[in-house]
Amino acid sequence: MKITYPHMGTFTLVAEQLVEELGQESITPTRPTRRTLALGARYSPEFACIPFKICLGTYLEGLEKGADTIISGGGYGPCRAGLYGEIHHRIINDLGYKPHVIFLWPPLKRPLDFINKVKILKGSSSWLHLVKVLRKCWAKLSALDEMEMLAQDIRPRELVKGDTTRAFNQGAAFLKSARTLMEIREAREAALQQLKNVDQNEEAVPLKVGIIGEIYVQLEPFANFYVEETLGHMGAAVRRSIYLTNFTRHDVLSTKGDMRSRKLAEPYMPLRIGGHGQNSIGDVIRYSRLGYDGVVQLAPFSCIPEIVAKSMMPYLSNQYGIPVLTLFIDEQTGQTGVQTRLEAFVDLMDQNREHSRR
Repeated sequence: MKITYPHMGTFTLVAEQLVEELGQESITPTRPTRRTLALGARYSPEFACIPFKICLGTYLEGLEKGADTIISGGGYGPCRAGLYGEIHHRIINDLGYKPHVIFLWPPLKRPLDFINKVKILKGSSSWLHLVKVLRKCWAKLSALDEMEMLAQDIRPRELVKGDTTRAFNQGAAFLKSARTLMEIREAREAALQQLKNVDQNEEAVPLKVGIIGEIYVQLEPFANFYVEETLGHMGAAVRRSIYLTNFTRHDVLSTKGDMRSRKLAEPYMPLRIGGHGQNSIGDVIRYSRLGYDGVVQLAPFSCIPEIVAKSMMPYLSNQYGIPVLTLFIDEQTGQTGVQTRLEAFVDLMDQNREHSRR
C-alpha cells in the first residue's frame, strides 16, 4: 500500500516510521501551504472548519503523488470530527479518486473495529513486530515533545532570532533518520544538546503564556500562523495544553480525557461538549494557578465546542485574574491580523506584570 495521512506538527515524523516499518510505502505529507488550504477549501462544505479543509487538501496532494490509501483518525461525542473520515471519503470519490480510506476510532471506543483495521495496516507483519515498532515510535514521540518544550523555553531568551528554530529543525532531522531504539536515544541526546547550545540571555525573565484550544490548530504551526514562534520572538515562553504524548494517554488510550482540566472545568461546564471544549475551560484555571501571565485560545472558525468555551472566557479571565486572547481561524484569517493581536496581548501582559510589581 502507498499510504498518506494528515500533517499535524511533528506527528508526521513518527507516522512515517510506523508506516514504513510495517512494510508499506509512506507518501509522507509535507507541511501544508496556502495551496494545500486552497485546494481543501475549494471542495469542502462552506461550514467546514480549517482542520477539515487542510486535511482534505493534504489528502488530495498525497493522491496526486500516487497514494492509494489514506489513514485518518477522529474523536467521538458531539464534535463533528467523528464524521470527517466519511465526508472526506465521499468528496474524494466524487473527484474521481478511489483510495482505500482507513478511519481509526480510539481503540477503546470500537475495539474490534480498531483491531481489524490494524490488521490491514500491519499486513504480513507479526503482532510482536508491531509492538516493537510501536515502542520505537513512542520513544520518538516522547523525544519530539521534549524537544518542543525545551525550544519553547529557550526561544524567548535566544540572542540571535531564529537560532532556536534552526536548532530544533536540525534535531528533528536527527530523529527523522533514527530507526532503532538506540539510534532514537542517541538522536534525542544530540537534538537536546543542539538546543542547549543556542546562545541565550540567561538573565531574561520571559512572560509565560498557555496555549489552549482545539488539537489540530494547536499542533499544526501552519494552521495557527506559527503562534509559538511569534510569541517566543516577542519574549514569551509558551506551553501548550496538548502534546502528542499526553493526547495519546488521555484521549487515545483512554475515554476520560485529561482529568486535570476536566475536574477544574466541572463547576462551570459539567458535561463533555466534544473536542477539547471542556478542557479549554479547565486549562484557563490551571494556567492561572500555575502563575502564567496569559492564555491564548486557538480555535477553528465554526468549532462549536470552542465557541461554547469562548463564552466562558470573559468570566474566567475576571474570576482568576488572567487575560485570555481567543483567535478563531479560517482560510480568510491573515498573518498580519494575528501578529497585531498578539503584539497587543503581549503589551497587555507586560503592563500587568509591571503593575503587579508596584
